[in-house]
Amino acid sequence: MKSEREVALEILLEIEENNAYSNIAINKFLRKYQISEGAFVREIVYGVIENKLFLDYLLSQFVQTGLKKLKKEVLLILRMGIYQLAFLTGTPSYAVVNESVKLAKKHSQRHAGFINAVMRNYLRKKDTIVLPKREDDLIRYLSVKYSYEPWMIDEWLKHFSEEFTEALLKAGNETPPLTIRVNTLNTKVSAMQSLLEERGVEVISGKYVQEALIVKGNHLIDNDLFNKGLYQIQDESSMLAVKALDPKPKDLVIDVCAAPGGKTIFTGELMENKGRIIARDIYPHKLELLKDSAMRHGVDIIETQIFDALIKDAELEGKADKVLVDAPCSGLGVIRRKPEIKYNRHREELEQFSALQCQILDNASTYLKKGGTLVYSTCTISSYENEQVVRRFLDKHTDFKLVKPEHSDFNKINLQNDPMIQLFPNIHDTDGFFICKLLKMNDNTAEVYI
Repeated sequence: MKSEREVALEILLEIEENNAYSNIAINKFLRKYQISEGAFVREIVYGVIENKLFLDYLLSQFVQTGLKKLKKEVLLILRMGIYQLAFLTGTPSYAVVNESVKLAKKHSQRHAGFINAVMRNYLRKKDTIVLPKREDDLIRYLSVKYSYEPWMIDEWLKHFSEEFTEALLKAGNETPPLTIRVNTLNTKVSAMQSLLEERGVEVISGKYVQEALIVKGNHLIDNDLFNKGLYQIQDESSMLAVKALDPKPKDLVIDVCAAPGGKTIFTGELMENKGRIIARDIYPHKLELLKDSAMRHGVDIIETQIFDALIKDAELEGKADKVLVDAPCSGLGVIRRKPEIKYNRHREELEQFSALQCQILDNASTYLKKGGTLVYSTCTISSYENEQVVRRFLDKHTDFKLVKPEHSDFNKINLQNDPMIQLFPNIHDTDGFFICKLLKMNDNTAEVYI
């Protein structure tokens, strides 16, 4: 049987070589090797990815030939070992070194001595290592300390203060709370809280959304309550996008980028499973997962369709009461869940995503009746993809106006005078999420507020 360190190494290789998302790769290999919880595996994988640039900076002090020349398995074993020595206290240093050498002997025998030497050298000299000087190069200092690509830091410093940017970087490396959405079609929030607490799960109410519970415990996605569709894992920021849409029973709602379906199913729950939801996406297998999840939750008003949101569908023009555009984006707001985003995104992609989002928003807007609601949301922190997309849309579509969400769940968020909502992990303890509510005006609707 493979050790947890071996499994962690396999997962890191999968992420490095195939650009796999960390959460998907972790779950895949935990199932493969029948590891029920895998807390140590998760700690190592997320810790190495979150701190990759910092770990490489430490290693560069002791690998004179440069890290780029190292075999991938060797570099990953070194990152894993240095991460444990630098951040974890539960295992003695000598044991970490010995386990790293054992791992090397299985995957790259001739490098075992080299790995042993590097790690022991680090232990001897770790207290002498200093970061780049903040006053000489702020971006490099922050890049090394928090392991973000320099362009990303530079981009945020254009819009936020130095203090705010550093807090944002730090929050991206923290473990997010696990939040569930209670399916109020089948149970009450208070009843679900009691059931979970009876099973030893720590539960507190969500910060913003009535249906949200913040939970801490084991076996939360492989128990009978989950399998019966009584709750779903979902961040509150994602729930708030649906609350902004404010779907009502008997509405016709179109979700143009529906997969994986959490917002779609929540929409159906808020509609009391009355009305019609058209859920579209370009990935058939994701729509199949959405259908399975909807069935589990008891929501049968969802009609899934394979359709590209970049194509306008003339048959739906002027039909919908509500349209949700949860657009494809750079994902800079979910780094704390998918830390590999810090390294596999590039600055030029922001403009590319922006152009795609504008096209999808243009198409989706035609599906609304007069007086209908359009919600645009992303899971990113990028003016290119958020505020600028909305402003370009409003410049082009003078029959729409920007409005503040009226639902009471938004009362705990300080919206000030800006109806465009940007949630931040360092401020709201949610994913970094953008939400914008747009109303298609009737002839007597008041002027646009922006």
